[in-house]
Amino acid sequence: MRQKTGDKSFALSLDAVLVAMRDNLPHVLLIEEGGAAGAAGAAGAARLPSGTFRPERHRTLEAALRALVSEQTSHALDYVEQLYTFGDRGRLKTSAEENVISIGYLALTKTESAENSGGGGSGGETRWRDWYRFFPWEDRRRSREIVEAEIVPPLRRWACGSADRIARAHLCFGLEETVWDEEKVLERYELLFEAGLVSEARRGGLARAEAWDGAPMRHDHRRILATAMGRLRGKLKYRPVVFELMPESFTLSELQSAVEAIAGITLHKQNFRRLIERERLVERLSGSARKTRGRPASLVRFRRALLAERPRLGLRLGKG
Repeated sequence: MRQKTGDKSFALSLDAVLVAMRDNLPHVLLIEEGGAAGAAGAAGAARLPSGTFRPERHRTLEAALRALVSEQTSHALDYVEQLYTFGDRGRLKTSAEENVISIGYLALTKTESAENSGGGGSGGETRWRDWYRFFPWEDRRRSREIVEAEIVPPLRRWACGSADRIARAHLCFGLEETVWDEEKVLERYELLFEAGLVSEARRGGLARAEAWDGAPMRHDHRRILATAMGRLRGKLKYRPVVFELMPESFTLSELQSAVEAIAGITLHKQNFRRLIERERLVERLSGSARKTRGRPASLVRFRRALLAERPRLGLRLGKG
């Protein structure tokens, strides 16, 4: 859809952050295109499935999104929710006179569906990529050394004694007396962008400059992905969205591993299990177990009746 306002016109784009659990890590479905580098980004950089909304073809935005993703990735969407509207002036232009406003969506799919998708599509090669490939500092279980050794020193140089900048760095990255907040994914990325420490903030293309920088993405799609990560991490605490990513049956250890991987933190095992039992989030499957190195682990499934019983369900993450 294109609309004129004064002498300028804008297009409405729909962008999907499709998340699945693969190899015990959250992955996003991306389109990796070849071709020459241009104003929109470097050749080969990944982008989210996206396209222009055309009201003459689709009655609703969500219907258009589902059609676009299916056409570009050959993947049918399951759980979908609207994420945010990205409309900063100059964020993306298709021509000298046209700006693009994007509506981002968060979509979740189960592991078995993700294993059968990827590869071909009309928009380029589709690939499932670990989201920490783009945000290596966000996996707090492994990234403490990255933050302390690689990110803090250039941030301090950028702050240059400014009390406001120092306070923002402390708040975003949990430095000194402040606490790491796993939901502040976007705030951390925007701080690094403002400090010129991520590829998209540097002039002359999207070349990856540092090992900790994370892989670049086309346009401002890494910002959209950061918004989706923060939203999903936050929703874990008040909605049972993690079960949209789990197979029909799983063990409690597999459930905890999935929650830890999404949140990027380590949880206290016994506290986690007590929470699951107290909230009655799962039910055991009689006579079923999964072989492990120790004794067999019982299989469980999400108790979907809870959705009708209680409007607010979530996981209060007690870190280990």
